[in-house]
Parts: sequence; C-alpha cells; structure tokens
Amino acid sequence: MVSVGTESQFIQSICAIVVKGHWECLLKPKFGSFLSSRNIQQLLLQLSLYNCGPSISWSFFKWSESSIPNYKHSLQSTWTMVHILTDYKHFKTAQDLLEKIAYKDFLSSPSVLRALLRTHFDPDVNSQVLSWLVIFYANSKMTQEAIQVFEHMRGHGFSLHLHACTVLLNSLVKERLTDTVWKIHKQMVRAGIVANIHVYNVLIHACCKSGDVEKAEKLLSEMELNGVFPDLFTYNTLISLYCKKGMHYEALCVQDRMERGGISPDIVTYNALIYGFCKEGRMREAVRLLKEIKGAEPNHVTYTTVIDGYCRANDLDEALRLRELMEAKGLSPGVVTYNTILRKLCAESRIKDANKLLNEMSGKNIEPDNITCNTLINAYCKIGDMRSALKVKNKMLQAGLKFDQFTYKALIHGFCKVREMESAKEILYDMLSAGLSPSYCTYSWIVDGYCNQDNKEAIVGIPNDFVTRGLCIDLSVYRALIRRLCKREKTDCAQRIFSIMQEKGLSGDSIIYTSLALAYWKAGNANAASDMFDEMYKRRLMINLKIYSSFNASYAGDNVLDIFWNHATERRIMSKSLLKEVHR
Repeated sequence: MVSVGTESQFIQSICAIVVKGHWECLLKPKFGSFLSSRNIQQLLLQLSLYNCGPSISWSFFKWSESSIPNYKHSLQSTWTMVHILTDYKHFKTAQDLLEKIAYKDFLSSPSVLRALLRTHFDPDVNSQVLSWLVIFYANSKMTQEAIQVFEHMRGHGFSLHLHACTVLLNSLVKERLTDTVWKIHKQMVRAGIVANIHVYNVLIHACCKSGDVEKAEKLLSEMELNGVFPDLFTYNTLISLYCKKGMHYEALCVQDRMERGGISPDIVTYNALIYGFCKEGRMREAVRLLKEIKGAEPNHVTYTTVIDGYCRANDLDEALRLRELMEAKGLSPGVVTYNTILRKLCAESRIKDANKLLNEMSGKNIEPDNITCNTLINAYCKIGDMRSALKVKNKMLQAGLKFDQFTYKALIHGFCKVREMESAKEILYDMLSAGLSPSYCTYSWIVDGYCNQDNKEAIVGIPNDFVTRGLCIDLSVYRALIRRLCKREKTDCAQRIFSIMQEKGLSGDSIIYTSLALAYWKAGNANAASDMFDEMYKRRLMINLKIYSSFNASYAGDNVLDIFWNHATERRIMSKSLLKEVHR
C-alpha cells in the first residue's frame, strides 16, 4: 500500500479500506504517517460518492479526529465536510459544524474566504454556507464579521439569501447602526432581492430607532405598491414612532387603519398609544384609553407607563392609587414600577418615604437595580448627606451591581457640593480607572470646587496626578479644565495648564484656543487674544457652527461676545459654513 505510486491511487486504496469497514488498519504506523490533512480532505470527497450520501464521510470525519493519534482536522478538511453535508441537504449538521469553526478560524477574513472557496466550486452550496455564516455572525453580535462575509458574497457574485439579509439588517438595527442598514439595503436592491414583509418590518423598525417619520411613511407606500400587506408588527412600530414624536392624531389614524384592515390591536399597540399620551402629560386621555382597552389585558408595562406619567405630572397620590389598582388586578409591581415612584419621592426630597418604599421592596424580595441605587445616591448627594450616599454605594458593591456614569457623577457632584474636594477627586480617578470618561460638567464641578476654595494649585496639579496614578490623560481632559477655568476668568491658571499640555507634546484644538482667546479678550488683553487667533490661522483651526453655538449658550448675555466674533471673522478663522449660517 505504501509503495503505491500516485496520491490518487493511495486515496482510492484507503477509500476501499474505509468502505469495507477495516478502519483499525489505518491506525498502523505504515498507514498513519501518510494520512495528512490534505489526504483526508480528498478522502472525504471520495467517500461522499459512495451510496450517494454523506453518511460514510461524516462517520469517518468524526472517527479520524478521535482515533488517529496527534491528528486534528484542518480548516480546509472541516470546510470540505460542511460542503458535503450541505450538498446532500443535511443542513442542521452542516450548520452545527460550521458554527464550531466560525469563532476560532477568522472565517470572515477575505483572504481566508478566498482560499476556502477556491477548493469548492459549486456556487449554490457556497452561497448557502456563506449565508449561514452571515446569520451566525449576526446572531452572535459579531456585526462587522457578518458584514465582511456579506460584502464578500456580493463582490464575488454569490447569491444573497433573503433570510440572511433580513437577519443582518435586524442585527444592525439592534445596534443602532442605521446608516449601515440603508447601505446594506441598497446593496440588496442592486442584487435584485425583493423585500418581503420581514425586511420591510426591519426597515420600519430602523426608522423608529432613528425617529425618521418621513422615511417610514415612504416605506409604507412602497409596500403597498409592491403588494406587501402590513401586519401587526408593522402597525405597532409605526404607532410607536408617531407616539415618540408626539404625533397622536397620526398614531390613532394608524390604529383605525389596522382595525379596518381586520387586524386587532394587541397590548403592545395600546401601550404605545398610552405612552404617547403620558409623555405629553395628557393623563386624562391616557387613563381613558386604559379603561377602553378591548381584546387585550393591561400588563406591567401598561400600568407602569401610566404611573410614570402621573409622577411626571406631579400627581404622586394618583400614581400610588394606580399602583394599588395594579396589585388588585393581580399584577405585582416590579423594580421598574418602584423606580418610577422612588424617583418622584427623591425629587421631592421625601427621603423617609423613599426608604419606606425600599423596605417594601425588600419585603417583597424585589432586588434594587442600578437605577434604584443611583436615584438614592443622587438624592442623598443633593442634600449633602454623603455618609448615606456612600452606604448605598457599598450596598451596590455587596449586591454585585456595577457603578456606571450616573453613580460616579452623582458622588463627584455631592462631594463638590459639600466641598470635600479630595474625596471628589478620588471618585473621579476611580471613574477613570473603571474605563469611564467623565463629561465636561464633571470636570467643571472639580474646577469650581477648587476655585471656591481658592486652591488653584490643586487644579494645575490634576494632569500630574493622572501620570502618578498611571492614568491616560488625553486632550479632552485639558480641554475641559482650560475651558472651565476660562469661564471662571482664571486665565493665568488656564494658561499654566495650556503650557503643561504643550510640554507633553499635545497641540490645542479649536475649543481650547477659542476659550483662551475669549478669556484674554474679556480681560482686556487684546494682544494675547490676537496671538491665539494667529496660532489658529497658522494651524488652520476653524470655529465651526457647533463651537459658535456652544459659546453663545455658555456666555449668553455677555456684550463682549459680538465684538469677539467680529474680530474672529476679520482674522479669517470662522468656517465658511458658519459664516453662511450667521449671514442667513
């Protein structure tokens, strides 16, 4: 056997041994050393020709990896097995095998796909396998990988399966990648794929996520032209979109249209309509609709929405009455319902009542979540009770809850309010160590706190503290500190931080230079302001509409601002688009 001349003869001989069932012979050294991954790949193809099915190939595929010493299937041999199973319509087994290699072998890489697809030339089988790959990656939230496979299929002329496209679009909508949704949809249309109700529903859902009423209405018209009839999901999504936009008349028209079309509203329909009324504070209409629900039963979402509406309308008594009615109907309030009431109690500084509500939650074994804890922490911080705020923070840790942006911001604001600046700064560094980015207002509280203590050195020392603690300090930190110091008219301190930034090799951006220029201008130092303008012009840093609007809002009512903008215009550092907008 070993002396057989050609590789093909060797494969044929091994194939005969496998078909006869003498597999143990292949474990002998004189055979085993010749069973390479390439040979087994060829062997699997040969075996699939026997009995016109994949059963022998599949059995040998599983046996070879478990029985042949030191042997592991290569990507190519596994891909071959997937093709064989697909070719013979053993789809579930093929999909399961494909998913095992999809994670570890970078199948979305164009170079890998090209290499694999060259080994098998059946376009239908390749299209099917690649479509499964798109579905698997999309469902696994590996969106970029799914897009790569989709692009490879489109670029190499493989048929795009409708179901795979639908799943991909849906995953993009869930991740709010709306621009990519329309790009993929355009490619589908170019490829000749005819959208069905599922595709249209995904696209209308994308419109709902982005708040694009006009595009949703165009899609509905397109559906009618193409003979695709809207279903309950279509109508519910449209109603939700209209209600979010405050377009109640249009939402009610959709409800009327769906009923005339023989589609009965469900509780999702009613919940969307009730939410729309509550959002606008139209509680009378919301409660009337709650009482008029037919063909569906109000659920937790229904009652919680109305309770939240009452809280926002400053009618806590009615909210509590409705919670009692909810329980009488056999619906136990969950953490979301309690959070709604808790938020209102804390907003009214009714901390004792808030604690009673917490005890009630505990008695009903309802676990507080991040929103519960953040609401309490924020309430304690507002009244300067930092000891109680820290107790809640420690309880969050014990419960396994993770701090988020709101937790840190509330604590920083609270410590700044009671002028415990070192504690505020420690929380800031904890926030950064957790991988969260503080906003401009967070740094503003720190700057304001130290300015109120007339402790400029502490502010100037912040960049050095970052380095000492091993934290990365980027331009956004310097920008926030300089901008706030300029707003506080602490120009000398802002200039010192600007100098530290430059020593670190960082160049200022338009906001930093504009902040410093305006601060100098207000201080009567026109020469220093001109130097800032010169540097901006030299580096082609322009004042755009966003910066212009932000400064106008921040310095509203300041008479110096108009003269400052005129000077900036003369120095040609206002963007063309901004000048057009200002002129208009």
